[in-house]
Amino acid sequence: MTRAVVLFGHGSRDPAWRQPIEAVAERLRSAEPGLPVRCAYLELSEPDLPQTAAELAELGTTQLRIVPMFLGVGRHAREDLPALVEALRARHPQIAFELQPAVGEDPRLLDLLARIARG
Repeated sequence: MTRAVVLFGHGSRDPAWRQPIEAVAERLRSAEPGLPVRCAYLELSEPDLPQTAAELAELGTTQLRIVPMFLGVGRHAREDLPALVEALRARHPQIAFELQPAVGEDPRLLDLLARIARG
């Protein structure tokens, strides 16, 4: 099975906004060099998730993990993203899509943020 990871963010008109997500992608690529890692965005930035999934499908991806890079879980993470993933499942039935919880729901990240805040 050929797997890949997409780090999914909201997007912004400000190109500097992408830097943290792209830094995470680079760290993931360094840790697992053979793993295709992409960034995709809901709006205001390119590429979007459908473009990214189509590119990875062309590369032969059969398992795609989508990691929402959201601290808070609002409407985009609760409603928009699951609907988008369902549409991708219909469009790319050869790919097993795995939608992870938002990173802000992971206790490890919350612990790290608390340590950073403590200084």
